[in-house]
Amino acid sequence: MKKDFYSMLLAFFGVLGSVFGQAQNPECMTNLSIYAEHVKVKNYEAAYEPWKMVYDNCPGVNKANFSYGERILNHKIDNSTGAEKEGYIKDLLSLYDKSMEYFPKNYTKAGVASDKASLLYDNKMATDDQLYSMLSTAFKEDRDNFDNPKALYLYFSSLVDLHGAGKKDLQEVFDVYDDVTEKIEEENSKYLKQIEQLLPKEEAGTLTSKEKLRLKSYNSYSENYGKISGSIDSKLGALADCENLIPLYQKSFEEKKGDVTWVKRAVGRMFSKECTDDPLFRKLFEAQLALEPSASAYLYGGTLKAKDGDNKGAIADFDKAAELETDARKKSDILYKAATIARKFSKVQARSYAQKAISAYGSNGKAYLLIATLYASSANECGSTPFEKRAVYWKAAEMARQAARVDPSLSSRASQAAASYSAKAPSKTDIFQSGMSGKSLSFPCWIGGSVTVPTL
Repeated sequence: MKKDFYSMLLAFFGVLGSVFGQAQNPECMTNLSIYAEHVKVKNYEAAYEPWKMVYDNCPGVNKANFSYGERILNHKIDNSTGAEKEGYIKDLLSLYDKSMEYFPKNYTKAGVASDKASLLYDNKMATDDQLYSMLSTAFKEDRDNFDNPKALYLYFSSLVDLHGAGKKDLQEVFDVYDDVTEKIEEENSKYLKQIEQLLPKEEAGTLTSKEKLRLKSYNSYSENYGKISGSIDSKLGALADCENLIPLYQKSFEEKKGDVTWVKRAVGRMFSKECTDDPLFRKLFEAQLALEPSASAYLYGGTLKAKDGDNKGAIADFDKAAELETDARKKSDILYKAATIARKFSKVQARSYAQKAISAYGSNGKAYLLIATLYASSANECGSTPFEKRAVYWKAAEMARQAARVDPSLSSRASQAAASYSAKAPSKTDIFQSGMSGKSLSFPCWIGGSVTVPTL
């Protein structure tokens, strides 16, 4: 034990001494200054030679050797062909590996694997087997730092392609899908929390210039996670249909029914894919209830009661599910799912659960979208004139736009919904003829509230 400690200590001081020695090399320091100035003005061609000198002789003297070096080599890759280009790609792959060696606090295993996989994929220099092996190892060994949206997609996409080639079984596809989607939700939640804190200041018009930039950055990251999430769902496609899920879970049920993680994921997936009519769903639900009587188990119980026509019992189970869950985001998700079930027998109940979901977690954009859908589906129930009935679509569009504000990962979907609702609302000609421009219009139906008619 002592020997290992002393060996580690010697290695540390050896690296420290090497870096210190490099810092004393005047030629390295001169060339570092030269290439840094070239990079700042994006003159990567002029930066290459002085950078190469420093990188080859004093790699640990400054982190810029790696951060700026990546930009320089990417420029060389983009502006070369054939063997020359391949050589620069190999240089960049080597740079990624060395970055962890010299600056372990700045470069992580997951980050390096993500960068390497992306580079190899973009240049068609790796097989699905190689990509999946590289990213799978990084995800398992450094999950906390595996947050690159493109790498998350490549991790899952390469596995689906391997399954298509008969090299991986369907259960592994589902397992990785769960891992990746959970990770995306975790990362997106971090940005939603920051967005939630800044939205009130944006509405009040009191954001500082720095806060505006931060909000723009958070929105961009969240949108990217939303796009990747959609791409992953598209890649999974029909593999997750009931036709595939049911026989897979039937085959594994007896062996896996004591594995709480497997049971929870199986019942959750069957629930999300609406495979709840099959007897297997009830078996899985009962197995989860026996293993872990959690909030989600009561959600599934409520779903079964709703299918049996026991709406009162369903509502009681939904309330119990929400009561048991202590995590705000998970509680909100349960209330949202309860709303999607409740809408089948009561729009009022559905909105109530959606509003509770928003109260639990203000960034639940899906809940706003659901309310928008409920409003839009009630257009013919509100008002006595065509104008009043169609005005409901303004209310629906308002909810859809709010969904995008609180959760930018839903921007594409929410924007399409808002545009669709707005197109169905009264036109400028309708507003002019009604004489309602700029006035408030109330809804006497279950929706309640009002909207302000756009001013001409």
